Amino acid sequence: MNKLKVEARGDREIVMTRAFDAPRHLVFDAFTKPDLLRQWMLGPPGWSMPVCEIDFRVGGRYRYVWAHRDGAEMGTGGIYKEIVVPERIVATERFDQSWYPGEGLGTIVLTEHAGKTMLMQTLLYESSEARDMVLRSPMESGITMSYDQLEHLLASRQVPSA
Repeated sequence: MNKLKVEARGDREIVMTRAFDAPRHLVFDAFTKPDLLRQWMLGPPGWSMPVCEIDFRVGGRYRYVWAHRDGAEMGTGGIYKEIVVPERIVATERFDQSWYPGEGLGTIVLTEHAGKTMLMQTLLYESSEARDMVLRSPMESGITMSYDQLEHLLASRQVPSA
């Protein structure tokens, strides 16, 4: 299985990379279509995504709310700053219950080679303090779980070659 690589870059960035055994357009769809996002962006067991709203255009907003079976909720949202179909998405990120100060800016870049897609996700924070708080959080394990679920979803959406 493909592994998530997470590294700090500079004072305020986190860069994550992961390969997916799927064409770029399928990976792009999985990040931009609510019915697909709800199937993989869940994190640890016990969570669901009852709210997944996407106005996918530059200046459009997105809103995600996760709910745990114990009643806990976590919400985030932001604004799309740049969209290049099917290779690049740039959007802001701000959590309802802020667990790091300020707002983040996320950039997803997808490159395809021989039917496989490399995802590079860069998260830029307002301060090194905010970036370091995220690095100390369980973010990496949650994203790893979600990306593993995405890998399974992508495999189910492909037609085997003859």
